[in-house]
Amino acid sequence: MSDTTSDVVVLYDAADKLKEEGKLDEAVEKLEAALAQDQQYALAHSALAVILQRMGKHEDAVKHAARVCELEPNEPFSYTAMSVTYQRAYAGTNNMDYIKLAEDAMERSRQLSQG
Repeated sequence: MSDTTSDVVVLYDAADKLKEEGKLDEAVEKLEAALAQDQQYALAHSALAVILQRMGKHEDAVKHAARVCELEPNEPFSYTAMSVTYQRAYAGTNNMDYIKLAEDAMERSRQLSQG
C-alpha cells in the first residue's frame, strides 16, 4: 500500500467514525481531504453521497453518487446506490425529475446484474 493509499484509507476510516458519532460536517471534511489526495477513491465519493444526503445537500450528494458510477461503470451496486440517492433527493426536494433518474439508474443496475 502506498503512502497516498494508506493516507486516504486513514481519512476514510476517521470520517466513518465521525459519521457514526453524528459529526457530519467533520466527516465531510475528512472525506474531502481524502479526495484531495485521490480523486479516484470511489468509497469516499460514496460516503459523501450518503452524508450529504443526510445533511439535505441533495445536489451535492447526487454529484458524488454519479462520480461513483463513472469510476465503477460495470458495478451494479453503484447504480443501485445512485438510484437510492435520486429517490432520497426526490423525497427531500419533491423534484419529479429525480424519479425518472432513479428509475434509469435502477434499470442500469439490472442490466449489469444480468451480464
